[in-house]
Amino acid sequence: MQEIPKGLVLLSPWLRSKGYSYELQQRYRLSGWLKSIGTGAMLKSGDELTLFGALAALQNQADLNIHIGGRSALELSGVSHYLQINQQEVVIFLDSKISLPAWFANNQLMTTTKIFHTTLYNNDSLGMIDYKEGELTMKISSPIRAIMECLYLCPNLFSLQETYELMEGLQTLHPTQVQKLLEDCKSIKVKRLFLYFAERANLVWLKYIDINNINLGKGIRSLATDGAYVSKYHLVLPKELI
Repeated sequence: MQEIPKGLVLLSPWLRSKGYSYELQQRYRLSGWLKSIGTGAMLKSGDELTLFGALAALQNQADLNIHIGGRSALELSGVSHYLQINQQEVVIFLDSKISLPAWFANNQLMTTTKIFHTTLYNNDSLGMIDYKEGELTMKISSPIRAIMECLYLCPNLFSLQETYELMEGLQTLHPTQVQKLLEDCKSIKVKRLFLYFAERANLVWLKYIDINNINLGKGIRSLATDGAYVSKYHLVLPKELI
């Protein structure tokens, strides 16, 4: 118990798999070593419930496909410097088939969260990197995946202009990883926008991307009223982005 990272939520089935029977867990709660934060979830006495401690438990103990993504992941990776993650809402992506446990939904977390249910990739484990916060380790979106998640939310839930400005800073992406994510991505809109923004920003790695292996679909994707048409990618975008 002393080796458990500070702030990590402890899920009852996981503790049981480590040799702590339900009876022993109850004894620990009665003795004050553990405190309940809802059905099947506990913290070590003295620990506070945080988003990172909750996400680390859901990922590593419950094996749920949930992670910090989008602009929040870019900020954690040092790409977006103007977002203060402890003061703003944190964007979380969750597999579309998964429901969050009641202890997560019902507890007052220290950070406001905005949760999006989607399955953006055929292999939804692609494009994840390790992130360490104190003693806690979890998976978050890599910059490549994070910018694609921003594009997924455009234009209604996230600004096209802001996404383009974020993408201008992604000068050092690895083309092999970009290629893999573009080929695996399910969203035609995301792939077309990603390639167009990379081309408009003159990102050097774009010349190594094989567009012929990326399914860009058919038909026009309109993302602006009274916009301008980008014939190469069959997009209708705000005129200021042409």
